[in-house]
Amino acid sequence: MIYVLRLRHLSLIGRRGHLLLALALMALGLGCAIAALNLGSYPVGLSDLPAALRGELGPIPEMVLLDTRLPRVLVALGAGAALGLSGAIFQSMLRNPLASPDVIGFNAGASCGAVLAVLIYGSARMVLPWALGGGLLTAALVLLLAWDRRPGGGLDPYRLILIGIGASLTLGATGDLLMSMTDENRAADMAQWLTGTLNARSLQDAALIWGGLALLTPALLWLQFPLSRLTLSDDMAQSFGLPLPLLRLSLTTVGVLLAALAVSVAGPLPFVAFVAGPVARHLLGTGAPVLLAAALIGACVTLGADTAARLLPVIQLPAGVFTALFGAPVLMGLLIAQARKGKL
Repeated sequence: MIYVLRLRHLSLIGRRGHLLLALALMALGLGCAIAALNLGSYPVGLSDLPAALRGELGPIPEMVLLDTRLPRVLVALGAGAALGLSGAIFQSMLRNPLASPDVIGFNAGASCGAVLAVLIYGSARMVLPWALGGGLLTAALVLLLAWDRRPGGGLDPYRLILIGIGASLTLGATGDLLMSMTDENRAADMAQWLTGTLNARSLQDAALIWGGLALLTPALLWLQFPLSRLTLSDDMAQSFGLPLPLLRLSLTTVGVLLAALAVSVAGPLPFVAFVAGPVARHLLGTGAPVLLAAALIGACVTLGADTAARLLPVIQLPAGVFTALFGAPVLMGLLIAQARKGKL
């Protein structure tokens, strides 16, 4: 069964199975959020949240719940959703499941910009604009190098992936060089952040990521229709009258903004953007763009990884370690699948 929601000039189409999966993923995310709020050595949880918001719980319980656990959960959900959306955009636009901002260097560019901001200003107050600038500059450079200038050419997806991997390695080395220029304590904090961590997040970080998602959602809704046509060949997409260069530029800008927002509040969480789209398409059994499902899966993976990191009894590892443990097998599976299809 297919449902159609019409909003003036915008039509949203959803299948019954897709809606049920979205509801199931929302329920899973809600369950993970409740578990994360209740998890910890201090005995406060979701049931104490209303009293904490009214200021009736006491200073220490309110600090634990409102200043530590709640921001961490909100940032995990928001950053995971942003990375999932970014990965699904690039994978659909480039018609390649290996194309995601962490694989093709855009996350590394945002991370390098953020590290440079901390090094220059001595604090994290300018991380967001520098992360955005680093991500956009890296995207522009990678797209320029990957563009086929021959007649009838355009953006070569496989060349983009290879160039993006090279850019990612180069920027990763640049980030290490920048960290070597600072003191040991700050370098250790920056190294943990570059792995991807949700420790010591604040409500300002949560407001930043969710405010960015709210601002970019109208653009995502508007670009949903042309993005679904980009899964076809360029000739077919052009037959619909789509301006491919402008459309790809718009989608790249939105995807990089989403990735840079997530990186600025949570660090470059590895593989979240990469795995969200393929897992969503596998669950839905479709090759079309799966933005909502990818966002929900990215949020669940990120919050689940952070919760797993908090469950360790002796050592507190960054959430990025667990997202890498989850994403690496998916990467290997996709590489094997692409090799069997003769696309590598």
